[in-house]
Amino acid sequence: MSFGTNNTAPSATAIVFEQPGKLELRSVSLVPPTSKQLIIDVASTGISTGTEKLLWNGTMPAFPGLSYPLVPGYEATGVVKAAGQDCQLKAGDRVFVPGASCYQDDVRGLFGASASTLVVAEERVAAIGELPSDQATLLALAATAMHILTYRLRQTNPEQSLSLADIASQAPQLIVGHGVLGRLLARICTAIGADAPVVWELNEQRRTGARGYHVVSPADDDNMSRKHIVDVSGSCGEHFNTLIARLSKGGRLTLGGFYNEAVNFNFAPAFMREINLGIAAEWVPDDLHKTLSLVQAGALSLEGLVSHQLSFEKAADAYPLAFNDPSCLKMTLNWSA
Repeated sequence: MSFGTNNTAPSATAIVFEQPGKLELRSVSLVPPTSKQLIIDVASTGISTGTEKLLWNGTMPAFPGLSYPLVPGYEATGVVKAAGQDCQLKAGDRVFVPGASCYQDDVRGLFGASASTLVVAEERVAAIGELPSDQATLLALAATAMHILTYRLRQTNPEQSLSLADIASQAPQLIVGHGVLGRLLARICTAIGADAPVVWELNEQRRTGARGYHVVSPADDDNMSRKHIVDVSGSCGEHFNTLIARLSKGGRLTLGGFYNEAVNFNFAPAFMREINLGIAAEWVPDDLHKTLSLVQAGALSLEGLVSHQLSFEKAADAYPLAFNDPSCLKMTLNWSA
């Protein structure tokens, strides 16, 4: 099915955060699609335990366009239901959608992926072929992990075409946090030929599941001289002083998580080591393309990371479980009939 420029507005069932800690499933009106947009029937969406948790508990720092009620989510997979006349994709193609801003009336779509139907520009989606839907929902996190390795190279030479060897040169020796983002970063490091990193994890339940690298308690690691440490734990406090003490002179600490509290550290130890502090923000399309290429080539596996799956109709149970149960590594919601 295809459409042109004069189109009626579709509707969808969406998860709506009415306010912090309160969600509803409700019917929402979508914007009419243009000739360069797709209508997507959503199959699966992921729940982020980073930004979505902050939206859920009301601690997300202010962003332009952020207000309630809103549709959360930036990890959706689905099938093209209809394509605009200027699109290359066609009905039946399977795609990953990193969020959508397609809602009318009072509903905000700052992230916007958690709905049964989405209207989105073709340039924003990525074709996923036969990749299973639950695994494909992880592509945003995988691209975020890739960005941790590429952001500095792009800052120093924006026009540079990045090879896997270039990216491998940015790999950390230590990753802090063995959630899904930490696991994906470690897997990407080994997939591109970098030395396997060590991963710190405080929660004993989460020290399992390593593939080609080692996960340890910080107390069991005595290495005090690493060139590059990446933190994806989201923790603050004295945490950063501990990491700075593990850097070699001129070493780099990259913050790859999201922090809703002040990031503090003692200046003198950082000064003596002449450390570099980096912050990796949102991924760019090339990060997603490079990640998807690794997956499609069989070098990067997305298996074993989704621990829980529920119907979207049980969203009220799914969100608290995803945010509060340490056994829940990644929760996805099934939107298929």
